[in-house]
Amino acid sequence: MEFIISIVRSVILFGLLIFIVFRIFRILRPFEKGLVERFGKYNREATAGLNIVIPGIEKLIIVDMREQVIDVPPQEVITKDNVTITVDAVIYYEPTDPKKLVYNVGDFITAATKLAQTNLRNVVGDLELDAALTSRETINTSLKLILDEATDKWGTRVVRVEIQRIDPPQDVQDAMNKVMKAERDRRAAVTEAEGEKRAAILTAEGERESQILSAQGEAEALKQVADAEKYERVVNAEGEAEAIRQVFNAIHEGDPTNDLIAIKYLESLEKVANGKATKIFLPADLSATLGSIGAISELFKDDDESSKGKKSTKKEK
Repeated sequence: MEFIISIVRSVILFGLLIFIVFRIFRILRPFEKGLVERFGKYNREATAGLNIVIPGIEKLIIVDMREQVIDVPPQEVITKDNVTITVDAVIYYEPTDPKKLVYNVGDFITAATKLAQTNLRNVVGDLELDAALTSRETINTSLKLILDEATDKWGTRVVRVEIQRIDPPQDVQDAMNKVMKAERDRRAAVTEAEGEKRAAILTAEGERESQILSAQGEAEALKQVADAEKYERVVNAEGEAEAIRQVFNAIHEGDPTNDLIAIKYLESLEKVANGKATKIFLPADLSATLGSIGAISELFKDDDESSKGKKSTKKEK
């Protein structure tokens, strides 16, 4: 019996020893810091690694130094133009002084949440609905500055504040949707009209360019035709001039008599008279021509007399 009691006593003592050892030697992780209180009074700060704490005399308070997130519950806020909207946000903070965080505020999460809600009402309440919906970055920056300054004495630093959503009332949302739909329809109509206008302009410019090119082509063709006709006339004129020159030279070289010229003139008159014209214009100076004709008639008379003389001589014989 005494053996059993001794065994139980040894087990109890061993367990108590293990408990005391674990209570004396405390290990803190790299992102943790500790506050050691001795007889309820702050004594020292414990860092990461192995720390010795005297059980029953000292108490270790562990503080997580990592960045934390606070979710601010949705709340109704009245804007400057008297529209009630629902706003919620999230706060990202990190502890900077574990001693202030433990001793200067009893419940940091609740205190930061209430502080954020109050200042959120103040910041959004100074804005109209349209500005509140489009100025999230401004609201975030203003809240961060206010909360960072207010929580500095609590040993924390506000890293950033993000507005999650801003929800206006349903009737306001319906009106906004109608306005947005009307604006989209207007933009679509304007875009379509501009497209049609641009298409008409391009079509007109194309037709104008086509007409210009066509007119230029016709002008070029007319110019080439005119040049061809001009060239043809010049060649014909040069040919006629050369022919007249050759005829003129041939006439002068042949030294024709007035009788030959008069005969050719009469032949020409005959050809002129055979035409379809009802009026014939003769040269005004006919003296030389008539003289030639008279000389020709005298020739014919001399020929007739000579022929008659020959006939009478034959009869006498």
